[in-house]
Amino acid sequence: MYTTYTSISVPPGESLNYNVELKNDTGSVVTVPLSIEGLPQNWTAKMTGGGWDLNEISVMPNSSQSINLAVTVPMQIDKGTYRFTLKAGTLASLPLTVQITEKGTYQTELTTDQANMEGHSDATFTYSVNLQNRTAEKQTYALTSQAEAGWDVTFSADGKQVSSVEVDPGASKAITVNVKPAENVTKGTFKIPIRAHNQSTDAQLVLEAAISGKYSMELTTPSGLLSTSVKAGGSKTIELVVKNTGTADLTDINLTSSTPANWEVTFNPKTIDKLAAGKSTTVEAKLTSSDKAIAGDYVTDMTAQASEASSTATFRVAVKGSVLWGWIGVLIILIILGGIYVLIRKYGRR
Repeated sequence: MYTTYTSISVPPGESLNYNVELKNDTGSVVTVPLSIEGLPQNWTAKMTGGGWDLNEISVMPNSSQSINLAVTVPMQIDKGTYRFTLKAGTLASLPLTVQITEKGTYQTELTTDQANMEGHSDATFTYSVNLQNRTAEKQTYALTSQAEAGWDVTFSADGKQVSSVEVDPGASKAITVNVKPAENVTKGTFKIPIRAHNQSTDAQLVLEAAISGKYSMELTTPSGLLSTSVKAGGSKTIELVVKNTGTADLTDINLTSSTPANWEVTFNPKTIDKLAAGKSTTVEAKLTSSDKAIAGDYVTDMTAQASEASSTATFRVAVKGSVLWGWIGVLIILIILGGIYVLIRKYGRR
């Protein structure tokens, strides 16, 4: 009997497959029983050929026949060297050696290659986790997290969001953990404990999220009043305040506007290069209304936009009619009254 690899090293729970050749060098058919001697406790083995389980085999004269020997190493096993022998009756034997590289753990394991991530408070942290079932039975695991209040932790497997997963004995399952920090989180490092468990087995893993800062801003006026007035075709300069209300610096803040048709807003300055956390700066916005605007209320949006955060202030602008047209109206009324007076004096007695 012959096989290529007679001594191999494997971890606990491994499945071994030997391709064994039996060669008959005699001039007659040889039929022999097949057996395994010295197989370690709790190991399993099966011999197959031609799609059948084998107990005995016949080999033609001066020819050979191949069989497959499948051996399963148990999960619960000590590190060390194990030996057994494949026998063909009393005519041939094949000694085999298996080196177990580590002590087997009859339990569940949660592992990840990257447990610590860094980002800002608005980011979603995504961790890749491996759930290994090192027990001898199929397990259904509940997936839970003990993150701080306000943090949102979800689990996904096979492209779907899940709260539990099934894992076959000796198999593993890839799980994606998505973590969204609490809305009011501050700068710092936070631990996110996760757990895969059932009544018989349990595994835990601690993930970490390093929050580099919170990005937010506010666009307002010194008084907080977001209303003004302007004449048709006239201009009004509004003082704006840009506040960095977060815990991280903001850069390249651009000022833009959304106005009624034929209105215009120009900013000075139009861009703020940098605004430190907790600081504020002032910007002038020159608002020019359309010369065809009629009296009434109009809405103009002004926005401060950075790559990390933005804020919009909505102004209500009242357009007043020209004073000249008011005096012209009064003059027309006086002319009409004067005309009526003249007519009464001239034709009143008739």
